[in-house]
Amino acid sequence: MDWTAHAHHWPMADASRFVLCKPHRWHVQEMGEGPLILLLHGAGGSTQSWRHLMPHLAKHARVVAIDLPGQGFTKSGAQQRHGLTPMAQDIATLCAQEGWRPAAIIGHSAGGAIALEMTADMTTPPVVVGLNAALSNFKGLAGIAFPIIAKTLSVLPGVAQLFTASTSRPGSVTRLIEGTGSTLSEDELKWYRILIGNRDHVDATLSMMAKWDLAPLLRQLGTHPAKILLIAADGDKAVPPTTSQTAANTLPSGSCIHLPNLGHLAHEEDAQAVLDPVLMFLREHNVLAAAA
Repeated sequence: MDWTAHAHHWPMADASRFVLCKPHRWHVQEMGEGPLILLLHGAGGSTQSWRHLMPHLAKHARVVAIDLPGQGFTKSGAQQRHGLTPMAQDIATLCAQEGWRPAAIIGHSAGGAIALEMTADMTTPPVVVGLNAALSNFKGLAGIAFPIIAKTLSVLPGVAQLFTASTSRPGSVTRLIEGTGSTLSEDELKWYRILIGNRDHVDATLSMMAKWDLAPLLRQLGTHPAKILLIAADGDKAVPPTTSQTAANTLPSGSCIHLPNLGHLAHEEDAQAVLDPVLMFLREHNVLAAAA
């Protein structure tokens, strides 16, 4: 995506900068001071998904949000590195280059899985919050068919362009978002219209889906070393809330809370409902000082 075309109005644009850390040129947003919290968005999103939650967190900590490779304004330099493990490795390399030592990682949807992948082999990992974390595979035939379809679509010429054209019609993006169980205002839907209207962003998202493999991570959940809070929105139609509960029951130091009346984009619908349990969890594990 062309940053110059959107820099004057993109959410939190004044906190943006670009970092070259091979093989990608990363779009980074940073604000606040104190212990570092890293934010990872889900597939098909960007830093704009944190536009409500990030300023609140920045009152308590230094907060860094990034766009995943090829998505948003991060320019991918290696499409073969769009899978779960390579992305986790590349983000860890970015953190090392920039001197970031996250005390906590908060990931939404696929970002939650990336956060767990990043911390799975650490001796002293940061705490992790997974918001509607994508921690299960499709069941039955869908588990076979969907990855094959995604792989096929990602290599067919013109598929991303066709998708962006098909979603340019009024109401298409609204239906896509409502299909996740979330309701956003027309003013907020415009960010997704910009993202979905960009061929490179869609192409990178399809590539990520095609290369996504959760199996190794799921096998490690029973020995995962991090303290983990999973937040499940009961109205989520993209990641069933039972996914978070099942994962929490498997994790050695995992817990799960449920948010009623919210969908997959809970942090965009009601940031305060997400902020309160996150702050409590971070204080409980000494990432943040206890509230006065």
